[in-house]
Amino acid sequence: MSPVSDLHVIIVTFKVRDLLRDCLASLRESRLNGLTLAVTVIDNDSADGSAEMVEQEFPEYAVVRSGNLGYPHGNNLGFARFTGRYQLMLNPDTLLPPSALADAIRYMDAHPDIGAMGPRLVLADGGLDLACRRSFPTPLNALAKFSGLSRLFPRSRTLAAYNLTYLDPRHEADVDSLVGAFMLLRTAALEQIGGLDETFFMYGEDLDLCYRLHALGWRVVYWPDVTVLHYKRASSSQSDRAGREFFRAMRIFYDKHYADTALPGQPPLVRAGIGALQRFVGHSRGS
Repeated sequence: MSPVSDLHVIIVTFKVRDLLRDCLASLRESRLNGLTLAVTVIDNDSADGSAEMVEQEFPEYAVVRSGNLGYPHGNNLGFARFTGRYQLMLNPDTLLPPSALADAIRYMDAHPDIGAMGPRLVLADGGLDLACRRSFPTPLNALAKFSGLSRLFPRSRTLAAYNLTYLDPRHEADVDSLVGAFMLLRTAALEQIGGLDETFFMYGEDLDLCYRLHALGWRVVYWPDVTVLHYKRASSSQSDRAGREFFRAMRIFYDKHYADTALPGQPPLVRAGIGALQRFVGHSRGS
C-alpha cells in the first residue's frame, strides 16, 4: 500500500536544477493549515545534479531517477507512489505563494464535482500565461491561433476561442482544459481515467487528460484566487525533441478524439495541415 497524504505533489524535472531548487523552497514555505503533504521529484535523466541537489537540500522530499521516457510517464510514476485525496502536477519552473496549496484544497473540498483545478499562472513579466485556461484544440481555433487572428481579435469568441482571451482572467470559469504546469487533480477522478496517456511524450497530455475528465462528467475549473508564477518553457528549451513533439501531440490528439467523427476526407487534410504548419514554423525559426 502506498503512503497516504492529503496532497501529493509530483514534479517531473529535466535540466533545471536551480529553478527546481527555488520551486521546492517555495513548497517548503507553504502554510498547510494541518494538511499532510508528500512531494516526489521525478528526475528525467537531467545529468545536471538535480537529483543530488534534492537529496542533499530537501531530504524530506522523495527523488525518483528515471530514464527520460517523457512527461506523462514521469507523472504516472509519481501518481503510483502515494494515495490520498489530491495529486498535484507541478512544473519545476513555478513558484508558489505560501497559502496556495491550502487555499486550493479548501476550494476543491467545497466543490466535490470538480475533477481538476488550475490557478492563475503569471509569467515573469507579469502577463497571464494564456495556457492556464484553454478550449480543446479544433481545426478552426488552431488556425486562428497560429495565423495570428486570435491576437488581432482577442475579444472574439470565435477567433480567440483557444486561449479564451475574451474572458476576464480575474473571474473563475469552467473551461475545457488547464495546463500541466499546475493542475490539482482529485484522486478519485484521476483513478477513473487511469492517469496520463503515455502515447504523448511532452505537450498535449494535459489537454487529453481534461478531455477524458469531461467525458466522465467531472468539471474542470480555472480558479484565479490562487496566483502562481510560471517561468515557462524552462525544461522544454533544454530538449531537442520539444518542437517535434509539439506537432506530434497535435496529431495524436486529433486522431484520438476527432478523426473518427470527422467528415469524410477531413482527417488527411488536417494531418497535412499540421505537417505544413510544422514545416513553416521550423523554417521561420531557421531549423
